[in-house]
Amino acid sequence: MLIQLADTHIPSSLAGPVLVDRHGLPRYWAVVWSAAVTGALANSTHVKKLRYIENLYQHADELCGHGSLDDALGTLSDCRLAEMLESWFISIRNQAVTTEADETRWQVGLGFVTSIVSWIAKSDSHKTLLLIESRLHQLSVLYSQFRVKKRNTPEMLRSLPASTVEVLYEILDPESKDNPFPRVQTRWRVYVAFILMLHQGLRRGEVLLLPADAIRSAFDAKLGRDRCWINVRENAYESAAQDPRYSKPSIKTKDSIRQIPTSETTARIIDSYASNYRGRPQHSFLLNSKSNLPLSTEALTKAFSVISGRLPMQVVRELQSRTGKTTVTPHDLRCTVNSGHSCFKPPVAVC
Repeated sequence: MLIQLADTHIPSSLAGPVLVDRHGLPRYWAVVWSAAVTGALANSTHVKKLRYIENLYQHADELCGHGSLDDALGTLSDCRLAEMLESWFISIRNQAVTTEADETRWQVGLGFVTSIVSWIAKSDSHKTLLLIESRLHQLSVLYSQFRVKKRNTPEMLRSLPASTVEVLYEILDPESKDNPFPRVQTRWRVYVAFILMLHQGLRRGEVLLLPADAIRSAFDAKLGRDRCWINVRENAYESAAQDPRYSKPSIKTKDSIRQIPTSETTARIIDSYASNYRGRPQHSFLLNSKSNLPLSTEALTKAFSVISGRLPMQVVRELQSRTGKTTVTPHDLRCTVNSGHSCFKPPVAVC
């Protein structure tokens, strides 16, 4: 929260805008940053930048706990800072509409973090120069090239090689010894997301919006059997205001609203997860997190980062040769199904 310190008992050098947390305590490194830039910025510019920085603080609080950004900055925890910055960037980038203000917000937040890290590094005699330079270089290389504003250039298709898809099936089988996730609930959650994106061509946001009763069925008189389908649209049971996720998933466009037929196998997989592994959360979304909240965009993206780390080297080499990439993302699965290359059968047997 941004407050204005303006009292006759406060020295003029300390008066001005200040960021405080929900307890009214100052955001430590934001105060340090403010003291350093006060003389160089107009008050209106100073306030605007602090509002952007507060947005980063709030996101870090929700992602990693209260005060986590100040803690990560104070300890020069490059891994934690990278996690916070990446998650914050994704939340900005995945808005339905992004503006120049969003671009500025990202650049101000990134500049704030790198400035504080530089100041601490210079004053910390216990850190070696090589380690400090390595941390600063990592932040710079990973994030300074990011741009929030969406480009209008067409995106290249990123169809996964058959070997990559086959290995993904083997790894993500909930009963596989190579599955990287220890909890059976997590294994099933990720497997269901994988099947929905690869077999049904759903976008990540569409998967995260599906209700627990996503699979619908009706008797087809012509075929003499039941047929199953999924309605891809906004969750009818929840409004955006009720969705607790910071990065709220959404339907991309009106043209994205559609009805997709599903196989009996896919329907059984989803039903088995919903009945046995989803739990009984207080929300209607199909994919439920470990903390009984709707699965977040960041959590699903992170899961595929973990999965990518388990790909055999020969598969990674072919993936890089074919696509120029060494990791698999949710979007790659959609590209693969749209290119007609997902012609494998799910290996897991569902009761």
